[in-house]
Amino acid sequence: MPVPQRSGSLFEVIGGHEGIAALVVRFYERVLADRTLAPFFLHVPIDRLRRMQIEFFSAALGGPTPYKGRVIAHAHQQLGISRPHFQRFVGCLFDTLADLPLSEQDRYDIIGRINLYAEDVIGAGSDFSD
Repeated sequence: MPVPQRSGSLFEVIGGHEGIAALVVRFYERVLADRTLAPFFLHVPIDRLRRMQIEFFSAALGGPTPYKGRVIAHAHQQLGISRPHFQRFVGCLFDTLADLPLSEQDRYDIIGRINLYAEDVIGAGSDFSD
């Protein structure tokens, strides 16, 4: 049986700006409750983090809001984030997406978009010696 084609961007499918904002709040509730991930956010102003993540998710999912934050690789370079940390983070995202009225394909497509930034977040292959 053919898979129905999505009409609109992932940004639209998730509910636009309001949907992204709700996703970010729910997602970071999970992340901050995770004993392994929470220490990465100890000294981070959460309201600022949420604003930046709303921009990031909006841009990453095809929305009209541009991401105006720091280059992803530079923002994460000194944090010591490993691949298992990133995978745990994405696991929290997947659990959050599972609570939303999205198709399985849409959830996997969203995760696929976020996974495009994995190497930048963990610093794999980056040289910041300049």
